Amino acid sequence: MARRLPRPDNFTLALLATIALASLLPARGGAAVALDQVSDIAIALLFFLHGARLPRQAIVAGLLHWRLHLVILACTFVLYPLLGLLAQPLANALLTPELALGMLFLCALPSTVQSSIAFTSMAGGNVAAAVCSASLSSLLGVFLTPWLMTLLAGSSGAMANPLQAVGKIMLLLLAPFVLGHLLRPLIGTAVERARPLLRWTDQGTILLVVYAAFGAAVVEGLWRQTPLPALAGTAVLCAVLLGVAMPLVALVARRAGFSRGDRIAVLFCGTKKSLATGVPIAKVLFAGGSLGAIVLPIMIYHQLQLIVCAMVAQRYARKP
Repeated sequence: MARRLPRPDNFTLALLATIALASLLPARGGAAVALDQVSDIAIALLFFLHGARLPRQAIVAGLLHWRLHLVILACTFVLYPLLGLLAQPLANALLTPELALGMLFLCALPSTVQSSIAFTSMAGGNVAAAVCSASLSSLLGVFLTPWLMTLLAGSSGAMANPLQAVGKIMLLLLAPFVLGHLLRPLIGTAVERARPLLRWTDQGTILLVVYAAFGAAVVEGLWRQTPLPALAGTAVLCAVLLGVAMPLVALVARRAGFSRGDRIAVLFCGTKKSLATGVPIAKVLFAGGSLGAIVLPIMIYHQLQLIVCAMVAQRYARKP
């Protein structure tokens, strides 16, 4: 069994090291303000490069499979929020208010792009559809996540006004993405050649934003106000959420009559939640030192989904 369990990857270890660094040496005062501005620039650059990397052919080909995309989007933006609402009484009993709000935020997030495509490919699924669905989910999350959080959580957690939040998110995420995609004919070849190097850009941006968020939370007393049982309860709830959602999504895909390749794409795109998109959106939606606690559930869920989906994808790959 020990051989079957994936070992923590370098990014997971770097994420843990970043949390430790932010806990011991958080940025304060003017350094924190400068770090916040630098992280905004890094986020805009990240989504600019995402736009430059997305092929136009993948968008056109994927959009033709509209039934598949509707099912994936329904799993991401309907099924998960409903599960989050059902779990709220338990979350309110076990977790701090910030962590409970973070569980709702996790359920309102869009799908991740890179790992959804990677696991779909590993399992032998419909990669073209996964590219389009995951990318579409990420773009729609710019608009849907703030509105879903308004419906799910109301005015709790010092949330920004939904209209203002959408405007800021569009400026920070969507505008650079569109600009990068429009410039793809000029810079697309160079971006593709630098794809291995740009992976460090993705991960470095996430680590930078996590350090800034956790540093601000530590300064506000995150670890003093978050008991250990609440952290353990967050991990358990994230595991239960993934354990309930994956069989439900697989059942929906089977009942919809999709082929094996499409069912695989639905499973991996419909059960993922994006850390790369979630942290920047949280940065806009939530103010103050509670941000670190609110993004903690998505960070835990992110690691769980990588471990579980890697094992599931390997099982699919072994089947004829």
